[in-house]
Amino acid sequence: MTLPSAPRIEPSILSADFANMQRDLERIAGADLVHVDVMDNHFVPNLTFGPQMVERVQAVSPIPLDVHLMIADVDRWGPGYAELGAASVTFHAEATADPVALARRIRSIGSRAGVALKPGTPIDDIAANLDEFDQVLVMTVEPGFGGQSFMADMMPKLAALRAEAKRRGSSVWLQVDGGIAPGTIEQAAAAGADSFVAGSAVFGADDIDQRIRDLRDLARTHMH
Repeated sequence: MTLPSAPRIEPSILSADFANMQRDLERIAGADLVHVDVMDNHFVPNLTFGPQMVERVQAVSPIPLDVHLMIADVDRWGPGYAELGAASVTFHAEATADPVALARRIRSIGSRAGVALKPGTPIDDIAANLDEFDQVLVMTVEPGFGGQSFMADMMPKLAALRAEAKRRGSSVWLQVDGGIAPGTIEQAAAAGADSFVAGSAVFGADDIDQRIRDLRDLARTHMH
């Protein structure tokens, strides 16, 4: 599978119409990947869906899946999402006993391995093992619900990861998720992000295709 080059716009199906999921997936065919939020009502205070829904989304999506696991016991359940054929599987550093071991297992199955950091989680352990991950997701809201405001104070964390990636010559993707829209995507791109999850900013637009293009252009203009 050939994955898109940066900047990558990834609409979150958390903002899609769950009763018309296939229709909404087709409406975002111009995006780079589809961001699939799996929440278990344990790790985060919200419940979305599990493997059966992800399998169906995988079967009908016109673009590759980037699965974001906001679940407890991810060492046990995470590899199963790679086995469904997702292009990328991201788990939370706070939910795993050994992020490097889990990333290696996900990679061995054939998916890209991502690790996500809540706003309060420092980057130190992940930065020290950056080469073990294909993607690092810096949450720009507290995970759990869509529609929250962008946390600009996460930009130094993003910039530090970008500096470390450059120092290592790493091709790791740096992703942001939370409150990404025109007006905030510029800040995230300038700080070092190259992959951008947007929910309501995409699905709430009158012209979804145009909004995806606009977000990509804004990101490209501000990326280093």
